[in-house]
Amino acid sequence: MASALVLLNTKGKPLITRNYRQDVPYTVTEIFIQRVIEEEDCMVKPIFEVDGLTFAWLLHNNIYFVLVSKINCNASMLVVYLHHLLKVFQDYMETVTEESIRDNFVVIYELLDEMMDFGYPQYTDSKVLRDFITQESHKLLLSNSDVPKELPPAMTGATGTCPWRPEGIKHRKNQIFLDVIDSVNLLVNTNGDVLHSEIVGTVKVKCELSGMPRVKVSLNDKQMAKLRRPNANPSEVDKMIEIDDIKFHQCVMLNKFDDDRTIAFIPPDGDFELMTYRLPCRVKPIIDVSSQVERHGTRLEILVKVKSMFPKSSVASNVVIRIPVPPDADSPQFKASTGRNDVKYLPNENCVKWTLKVCEAAHTWRLSDLNLNIKPTQIPNNNKQILHGGKEVVCRCTFGLPSIRQQDMTVKKPISVDFQIPTLSLSGMEIKSVKVHSGKEKKENYQSLHWVRHITQAGQYEIRME
Repeated sequence: MASALVLLNTKGKPLITRNYRQDVPYTVTEIFIQRVIEEEDCMVKPIFEVDGLTFAWLLHNNIYFVLVSKINCNASMLVVYLHHLLKVFQDYMETVTEESIRDNFVVIYELLDEMMDFGYPQYTDSKVLRDFITQESHKLLLSNSDVPKELPPAMTGATGTCPWRPEGIKHRKNQIFLDVIDSVNLLVNTNGDVLHSEIVGTVKVKCELSGMPRVKVSLNDKQMAKLRRPNANPSEVDKMIEIDDIKFHQCVMLNKFDDDRTIAFIPPDGDFELMTYRLPCRVKPIIDVSSQVERHGTRLEILVKVKSMFPKSSVASNVVIRIPVPPDADSPQFKASTGRNDVKYLPNENCVKWTLKVCEAAHTWRLSDLNLNIKPTQIPNNNKQILHGGKEVVCRCTFGLPSIRQQDMTVKKPISVDFQIPTLSLSGMEIKSVKVHSGKEKKENYQSLHWVRHITQAGQYEIRME
């Protein structure tokens, strides 16, 4: 439960103030200024308490979003609400700055009144708020008549509708797209040993379904297999994964997931993030990068070798390798094993950007409830600059160093790698089935197409240099 919300600039001047419970004085901003704005960075904490007042805050574009509570409250709830508030502001104003806040203070106060009532969070979904709070050119749109506009059914809940999906949605073709994206976080030392590795996954959905459908998704979850098939072959169960540390969209029926480990939901229309998961597993480098740094007088030579360790049937796209260099390096010269590779020196970032482009489309295939063993469709090979599995490429970078200092010769930043590999699921996460039926009657025939795509991409993928 929050008592007041304050938006401050970096000078401590209040931009927006909303005292929900009238139990804290307006001078609380002075306490925040002393403890955060005027304090050293090493002493600042995101949540702190002073004289019985709890402060939670975040900083965005030099604007402090501050929530103050006088009672013993859930501090995590305050932080999560601030992030939802910032996201709603971004949906309305695109860029949240001090100028945009001053231009839209009428809409902001409307949003604050609807998103929190007497200190209790209410609606934080911008799709719901846009049904009755609209904005164009920094002005609040009003109804043509003087009669107050009725609240949408999603707000009142009188018709039992979902806040995230209004009724009456129609599409010419009913289809749903699911992207299973594995982001690899990896840190490798100079000897090639993995110091840290984890997979952070996301299931993104694009819904183009009419009416009020219900979707049911089954995964290759080990716990689900044990619940449904207690006498299953142990070797088959071992091939499945244990899904843990999951975060679902609000549309997911959690009681259904607890019962049989299936994800049942009424999807919002359009794009949304269905779930996120994290697997702290041991991951070997998908793209192995080794470097060798040599100094020849006033010249610095960096040799980088890149080898793809994924299967030969896969192709990595959008491969970008950033090689750090000393800040005073000049006269760059590059020589790559493949002449079509794009190598550029970025002096503003003190790095060399080595790009391996790919012109192939991502592999996409369809799931049906009757036949799930459909192989990826064959896509024409229009490759111009690609990194196939099991291949190795080399790039040699030579620089001049005008100021000869030992600290300049040492490159402390690691090499960062960015890539995307379609059709590859590094975590082993698979969508076994997708079923869509009408929300009114489960047995009603609902014709729809289901599309599933797996992508493995780089998260924080870094390799330390010698």
